[in-house]
Amino acid sequence: MKKQIAVIGSSGGNLYNQGGSNVDALMKEIFTQAESAGMEIAFIQFIGASGSMDNISKEAPAALYTLQNGRVAPAFEGPLTEVNGAAAKTDAELAKAIQDGKVDGIMLMSADPKGVNRQALTAAAEKKLPIAGTGGSSIADARDLGCNVISASGTTGTTNRTRAVGFTMALAKAWNMKYMPVIGNTGAAAAEKAQGSVWKRINFRGIMMTSMPAFIAMAICLALSKIPGLAVLEDVFNTLIGALPVVVAAIASMKVSGFSEVGVVAGVMTGVLSKDGGILGGLVTGLIAGILVYYIITFCFKHKVPGTTANIAAGGLAGLIAGLFGLYVISPVALWIGDGIRYLIDSAIAISPIAAGALAGLLIWPAIIGGVYHAAILPIVLLEIEVSGSSFLGAIDMTGLVMVSAGITLANVVCPRQKGDAVVALPGFAINVGFGTFVEAAYPFMFAHKMVFAGALIASTVSGAFVGIFDVRGTAYLPAYAAPFAANAGKGFYFFLCMLIAFGIAFVITVMANLAGRKKAAQA
Repeated sequence: MKKQIAVIGSSGGNLYNQGGSNVDALMKEIFTQAESAGMEIAFIQFIGASGSMDNISKEAPAALYTLQNGRVAPAFEGPLTEVNGAAAKTDAELAKAIQDGKVDGIMLMSADPKGVNRQALTAAAEKKLPIAGTGGSSIADARDLGCNVISASGTTGTTNRTRAVGFTMALAKAWNMKYMPVIGNTGAAAAEKAQGSVWKRINFRGIMMTSMPAFIAMAICLALSKIPGLAVLEDVFNTLIGALPVVVAAIASMKVSGFSEVGVVAGVMTGVLSKDGGILGGLVTGLIAGILVYYIITFCFKHKVPGTTANIAAGGLAGLIAGLFGLYVISPVALWIGDGIRYLIDSAIAISPIAAGALAGLLIWPAIIGGVYHAAILPIVLLEIEVSGSSFLGAIDMTGLVMVSAGITLANVVCPRQKGDAVVALPGFAINVGFGTFVEAAYPFMFAHKMVFAGALIASTVSGAFVGIFDVRGTAYLPAYAAPFAANAGKGFYFFLCMLIAFGIAFVITVMANLAGRKKAAQA
């Protein structure tokens, strides 16, 4: 039979500002970790207030949360004084459940052992139930009652996840139960995967996609800086270029560690120290920081280190160790690799610009369809932009992906194969032209007709060849009308011409395919 756990407490003072204000998220983490350890949350008595209890009025709105049909929900809402009165009744119910042997352990958060939680904790003290909790004063009061507090921590520096992991780890250790924290998704499916290795959370594509807003902001500044009178934005662009490794490191650390705030802190420290290694350096050191965060914080919880100390140790030590390693080891290597990649691209273009551009254009669609674009091509685009402010593969992206997708979607607006196609295609066209992204809008039409798919490859290959011929550099993730401004010096018109070629070929071939499809449907 599963160990039965009671969760009691309140949103507290300091806790309110560190996750306690969101009762649903707080309880969700506790349920997830308990389920992973083979425990069951059997009873909840939690008071959620509308503000920090350090300076709240007794008449402030509050709610008493209990377990109802397996879900956490408000059982009573009203002024805090009335909610405390309702909580006293549930306190008596929990005390009886403890006396009857229906509760095996308690998770405590900013409770009131001398008030609304007195009966339950007195019963727990008599039964010597193991208690894990946070909240300095409440833990001290619980110990005064004689409670068997096996894990105690302050609230400062903790998060909903680290608290839940700390509680569960302490109880699991007390009962000699196997437990691995669930990191990432929540629920039953996640619990089944809880034993998975931290290494399996390394996902380059996910990291780069999450970092995309920073890349887009950088691209916008680059384009605006080319407009007369806005040259001052070039300094902003250069600042953003320097910040990108920090962003990537923070995202990588957060995703791999699974401990959001702690992972971000470690990642930012790491990124700042290793930013000289560029995007590649930030990515590698961010991954190292995330892995260290996971193992350090898990080690701390296993050895009953208080949550605040565990967070500080994990975030601070992981960030410092990974950052110093990045500064002195990874950054020089990353710079060497980045220079090597740029040298290979420049060499290929120098040998045969037409072949290099055509090959890049031909392969970019299979790359994005196969899911390797964000993991392989986007980092190379950023490596180029870090040095020269524009990118050969960035230009291929805009012409071969964005403009081809725009051509396909517009063709399905003005000459759809089926009546409903125009409704589907119009938003895709608008987003591609207006924002320089959402090439996936062309997928339904490409996969539905081989001629359209072939047309996309032809358009991207031909436009890529012209990118090579004209020696164009640029970037995507900009409105189509703004992208030429971000091209390398003196190549804005040629970039526009390459975009027009890609758009025109894709548009014409798609119209031809749709007309052929209409004719075939009419004959059927």
